[in-house]
Order: sequence, then C-alpha cells, then structure tokens
Amino acid sequence: MASTMVDTYEPEKVHSKVLDAEAQDWDNDGNTYVINALVQDDHGHEIKLRTMSWQRAAWLLAGDQVCLAIMAQSWSLSVLGWVPGLITMVVAGVLFYITSITMHKFIIKHPQILNICDFGYYAFGKSKIAYEFTAVMLLLNNIMLIGFHILTGAKVLNTLSDHSMCTVIFSVIVTIMGIIMSLPRTLNHVSFMSMFSAACMGMAILLFLVFAGIEDSPLYGYGGSYPELGPVKTYAFPPEGTTWVAAMNAVLNITFLWVPQILFPTFISEMERPQDFPKALAVLTGISAFFFVVPPAIGFRYLGQYSTAPAFGSLGPIAYKKASFAFVIVPTLVIGVIYANVSAKLVYGRIMGKSRHAHSNTVLGWSVWVAVIAAIWFIGFIFAEVIPSMGDFLSLLGAAFDSFFGFIFFAVAYWQLYKGALFQGVSRSVMTVVHIFVMACGLFLLGPGLYAAVEAIIADYAESVKPAFSCANVAI
Repeated sequence: MASTMVDTYEPEKVHSKVLDAEAQDWDNDGNTYVINALVQDDHGHEIKLRTMSWQRAAWLLAGDQVCLAIMAQSWSLSVLGWVPGLITMVVAGVLFYITSITMHKFIIKHPQILNICDFGYYAFGKSKIAYEFTAVMLLLNNIMLIGFHILTGAKVLNTLSDHSMCTVIFSVIVTIMGIIMSLPRTLNHVSFMSMFSAACMGMAILLFLVFAGIEDSPLYGYGGSYPELGPVKTYAFPPEGTTWVAAMNAVLNITFLWVPQILFPTFISEMERPQDFPKALAVLTGISAFFFVVPPAIGFRYLGQYSTAPAFGSLGPIAYKKASFAFVIVPTLVIGVIYANVSAKLVYGRIMGKSRHAHSNTVLGWSVWVAVIAAIWFIGFIFAEVIPSMGDFLSLLGAAFDSFFGFIFFAVAYWQLYKGALFQGVSRSVMTVVHIFVMACGLFLLGPGLYAAVEAIIADYAESVKPAFSCANVAI
C-alpha cells in the first residue's frame, strides 16, 4: 500500500518512461514529450485508456451536460425574473469556459494528472491534504449525484406506469441497469452511450417545448394550480415576496448546471491528444449556450409563475408528460454511468496500484472493478432512498463542492501558472482580474450560498418528509 500511496501523491512517477515533470520548466516540446510517453506507455497495456479523439470527447461532454437539470432552469427564471436570471446564465457560461481553459493549461503543464484529486494535489503545491480532501469531495459529489439519478429514474418509471409498483422496486431496477451499463472500463466506450443520451434529452426538450406551446394552460406551479396564481405572466425582476433563500437556490440551480469540471481532468487523461481538448470544449460550450438558455427561456414564456423543476411537471395533459418525460430515462442512466466511471477509477486505482491487474484482463482485475462499480451504485441507491429532498441536497452540494470545483480550484491554478507575472501585459492583467472575480464567486457560493442551501433543507425538514425506503408515488 505504501508504494501505491507514493504513486497517488506523485503522479509523475507512475510511468517510468516519463521524466520528472517538476525537474524542469517544461516548454511546449517538453509537454508534448511527456504526453507522448504517457500515451505510449498506456498503449502498451492490455486495457488502453488513452484512446479518445476530441470528437469522442465532445460527445462525452455533451452526454454529461445535456441533462435533466436543463428542465429546472425555467423555474430559476420564474424566481429571479428575466434580467437577473439571464445575466446569471450568461456570466456562469462565460466563467465556465474561461475556468475550463485555465484547467486545461494547468493539466498540459502537468500531463500526469489523472483526475481532479491530482489536480488539487498540484494546484495546492503538491499537498497530500489537498489530494485526500479532494478525493472525499469527489466521491461524495459523484455518489450523491448517482443517487439523484436513481431517484429520477424511479420518477420516470412511476410516471410512465402510473405507479404500478412500489417506488423502491423501481429504484432497484434503475440501480441494476446502472451497474450493468457501467461495466465498460474506458470512457471511449462510454462516449458511444453519450451520443444517444444527448439525442434523447434533446428529444425530451423538443417535445416539452411543443407541448408547452400548444396546451391551453399549464397544470400547476409551486404556489397553486392554474388559474389560482392568475394568468400566465413573466416578469423582468423577482416578484414581490421572493426570499433570499429562494433567490439563492435559483442561482445555485443555474451554477450547478454550468459546473461539470470535476470530471474534466479524467476525460482529458483518456484523450489520445489532450492538447485537442479545447476543440471538444468549444463544441460543448456552443451546445450548452443554446440548451441552457433557449429552452428554459421558452419554457418560462409559456409557464411563467407556474414553472416547476423539472418543467415537465407543469404540463397539463398526462399524455404530454409521459411522451416527453419518457426520453429522460436514457440520459438519467448514462450520466449516472459517467459519474460512476470517474469515481470507480479513483477507488480502483487506490486498490490496484501499479499491479498488472490494474490494466490487464485478469479475473482479479475485473472482479475488483465490478465490485467497486456495484458498491458505488449501491451507496447511491441508499442516498436516493434515505434523503427526503434530493433537490435541496443537490443545492447543498452545489454550494459546498461547486464553489471549489467550479471556481476556487481554477483561481488557484491560474495563480500557480502565472505567479510572478500576473499583470504582465494587458490581456494577462484582464485575465488576472477575471480570476480574482472567479475566486470571489467561489467564496460567495461557499458562504451565503451554503447558508441558503442549509436553510432550504431546514425548511423541508420542518414539514412532512418522505420516509426512508418509501413506496410512495414520486411521479411528476
């Protein structure tokens, strides 16, 4: 175990063909040498990980980002109004692109980085504490998200079947399907699933927009059923009576959607040419800019104050709900698979170390991989069943974890990249100021954002809560 820990804490020493990346100040040629050595070393193994093209990486990114959370953004607009809501969306998108580019530059400087834990290790000065802290946050974040997707899958099956079985049984079905789909070891294989995932979510969104436009009126909102809240209307600013907690949770809902970077280092580490990641990122940014703004805006236009999260719940006719929500089952499973793969690789690497089983088709290697995948999905299943309000807990995750993985980590990485030359030239000075703002955003989410998320959970617990392992109908 001791040797494994050394490999974990000093990733540049994992591959004997790689020169000590800290021994010299790498220029582009030096970085290319290290990357080529890493790819060559990986391709000498029976199970090859570094095989993704940038096109495959783009599909993987799209499969992760084109998700059900898009359908919660109309609700965010209904809380914040057009002006604060759209400003938050645009600012979050711009910061997402800038911080992702910073992350990529830092990884190219340290090509031996395999995951966000390694990223934290180098960003915070080769700190073992930072590595372990990041590992705990990675596992908590990803497994909780797997639990959320198990619950979402159960909601889909409840909705389609008119609650034909106990919800726990539906959750078990989703968990078993997730385990089976998570068995492929490489993200290159998972990227195939991501193509269908993004397409299915796109179809669900398209059908929702059509149905929202042609129905006579929405069914209900959180404040009451139509027309109890009056005719459908939209507004530029938060309506009177909007609380700080509600507004902050709406902001967290938007930032949560724009902050997937916790997975990106693992994605980059499995690209055959990590240098091409910005191409995949550009594709993702274009897709996200459209899906994260246009459908929510149209949804808010037709649902107004009756918007729910997800917005499918506001549709009137049951047939409309079923026809659009049915397509969500595919992205629900595939996104869970992506989070499971990244989590399992961290745990599996700690268990197997540098042994031949780690990268060969051995009985022991595959047995451990299957056991780790099953354990991750099982823990996610437990979370899905025992936490009364997964939505509020995801706001808690967004405040506690996304503040680091979407903002603070990359502000620190930027400082590591350019310390001593932060204000060298106009463009560098501008980017330095931007990253100071990035740090401020991260600290804001970690402070007031975390407070708002906790207050929302306390409010939920003050009312009746869903009992653990409940058979209650959770259909939208």
